[in-house]
Amino acid sequence: MEKGFTITYEYGENLYVNTTNRCDYACTFCLRHNPSSGGSIYNDNLWLSREPTRQEILDSIEGWDLSGYKQLVFCGFGEPSYRLDDICWVIDRLKERGKKIFTRMDTNGTGCLIHGRDVCPDFAGRFDMVSISLNTDTAEKYNALCRPRFQDAYEAMKDFAREIQKYVPTVMMTVVDTISPEEIESCRKICEEEIGAVYRVREYIRD
Repeated sequence: MEKGFTITYEYGENLYVNTTNRCDYACTFCLRHNPSSGGSIYNDNLWLSREPTRQEILDSIEGWDLSGYKQLVFCGFGEPSYRLDDICWVIDRLKERGKKIFTRMDTNGTGCLIHGRDVCPDFAGRFDMVSISLNTDTAEKYNALCRPRFQDAYEAMKDFAREIQKYVPTVMMTVVDTISPEEIESCRKICEEEIGAVYRVREYIRD
């Protein structure tokens, strides 16, 4: 394997796809900013020496027996929305070849800002689930925690969570259990009552 070129990797019962280092956030908690992490808790090194082509992504996925995994998850070490067009191409090729697997994207929810257009329709018929990082309950806290490049990223993320439900069967929003119980409850109300998505509190996994 080419050094610094891990495209696909196993974690739990799923196969994960790492497509880019690019990210429009500089989250205070991200392993990207921890030089001792070597890349990720899930893999020895997910920092890509270069971005894989769409064909290389497809070839890497097809190098595994997909019947052995519950989900194919586009996640990795950057924001996958940057490679949305290529990811959609890959999923289309897999479907054309009769490959059946539950597909998910883990995202910060700013794909529309990244591409300057409404990307939600692109998910239709391709993704079974989208998981969006809600992280916290106010824009002020969000900006301090995630340090997004785009202005109004918090509201854009919530708008994406509302709109994407028209195109994807399951939309989940997540927080990590390092925030207070009060904040967890406030985020639950935002997710379930304001947006209408599935809510999940994730356990923080130390590197």
